[in-house]
Amino acid sequence: MRKIFLLILLLIFSLKLFAGNLDLLKKRAEGKVKEVSEKLDGVPGIAVKDLKNGFTIFINENEIFPQASSIKIAILLEIFKRVEEGNLKFDEFLNLKRDWKVGGSGILQHLGEPSLSISIKDLCTLMIVLSDNTATNMLIDRIGIDSINRRLDSIGLKKTKLNRKMMDASAVKEGRENLSTPFEMMSLLESIWEGEILKEPLRSEFFKILSIPKDSFIRKGVPEKIPVASKPGTLPRVRCESGIVLLDGRPYIICVMTSYLKKDEEGENFISEISKIIFDYFFTVEKSTQYGRGLD
Repeated sequence: MRKIFLLILLLIFSLKLFAGNLDLLKKRAEGKVKEVSEKLDGVPGIAVKDLKNGFTIFINENEIFPQASSIKIAILLEIFKRVEEGNLKFDEFLNLKRDWKVGGSGILQHLGEPSLSISIKDLCTLMIVLSDNTATNMLIDRIGIDSINRRLDSIGLKKTKLNRKMMDASAVKEGRENLSTPFEMMSLLESIWEGEILKEPLRSEFFKILSIPKDSFIRKGVPEKIPVASKPGTLPRVRCESGIVLLDGRPYIICVMTSYLKKDEEGENFISEISKIIFDYFFTVEKSTQYGRGLD
């Protein structure tokens, strides 16, 4: 019995030592994030979550930020939920109408002469990968803004709202913006990841579309071989991106938002720098033993 007791004490001591060392690493990562955030000439918001053990980093996580094209994650979810519920089919085709075309990003504004018919599934891909605003508005018209907002409200996201279609200049003048917080976008992605909102195989298909390579600020802070399932957004003085970095063995959510930027490129660089800090932390933890020895 004495030997067993001593072994238990040794195990407890070892676990405390490991926890202490890991806490130091966590605090260092948190310190770096805070230091970079304080230097930003603008307002930052950050929510990070380890999907393996629940470790989080928060800065202004409950503040509301314009989402720009990042709100398309919520639109994609509503499409997938409609399909799951049997109220929509991916192979339904919509005819592109001339008055549906809007500017900004995307390719559909230049197509459809004299006509073009495109599936719901392809519209989803264009919306996420090319951030196609015409495709996005076609999907919004198909399912309705109210439907998207009811879904968000039903899953407890009270601050996340789709208040206008893409490139709606009159709505912008009226002050209507598409909004969310770092915490709510993190919660949305976590719920989908955990299978609480979408079941297989739609859950996997959802992240497959989000993982298709695209221009991404988070991507710049992550090695090319690591998949990133995300959607960035840009507006004047606003840069944001929310997603999941699919690091093998330790996937994590990262939502970074900025507003009131003096220079737009500073917001882009900020997101990329935060992304690199966070990736370096998770990679170090995942590729080390409990005592910090590298497994490479």
